[in-house]
Amino acid sequence: MPRVTPGHATRRRRKRVLKAAKGYRGGRSKLFKTAKQAVIKAGQYAYRDRRNRKREFRALWIIRVAAACKARDISYSQFMGGLKKANVFLNRKMLSEVAIADPAAFDKLVELAKA
Repeated sequence: MPRVTPGHATRRRRKRVLKAAKGYRGGRSKLFKTAKQAVIKAGQYAYRDRRNRKREFRALWIIRVAAACKARDISYSQFMGGLKKANVFLNRKMLSEVAIADPAAFDKLVELAKA
């Protein structure tokens, strides 16, 4: 009985997995079974961290705005509440950029929030 080797589809699938595992250390880039496990785990981490990145950046922006507010004798919550009452709709990313790049404009925002 002739020996049957895995066909075209199997070879293509294995090549795809090993290509995705390129750069991994040791057998994780060379051996199909461990490479497949490593690629699956990497995909799980990537999926999770795409969501976590958004949380981390929002936290960073809040920290920056809070620090800028503290330097101007107003709490972060009072500042945000004041802006909302003054109908100033700037997101936290833009507020942190303004606090870093243009302190004079941020001072005006603080005055607006206090009023």
